[in-house]
Amino acid sequence: MKYTLLLLFVFAASFRPPETKVFICGSTGAKKYHYNENCRGLRSCSHEIVKTSLKQAQGLGLTLCGWED
Repeated sequence: MKYTLLLLFVFAASFRPPETKVFICGSTGAKKYHYNENCRGLRSCSHEIVKTSLKQAQGLGLTLCGWED
């Protein structure tokens, strides 16, 4: 029983959920991130749309687009 619990703990500790990818406008004035590349909020982006991780987008101070919450 102890061995089974130990194996379960080791497996759970090594499991990492997949990173969530989001899209942001490549301009310096970008303030929002988007789950959908075709989001209405990205229509006005005149720069490159960049795919990045949710963690990195939040680290840049970006928040979720109002069309997607």
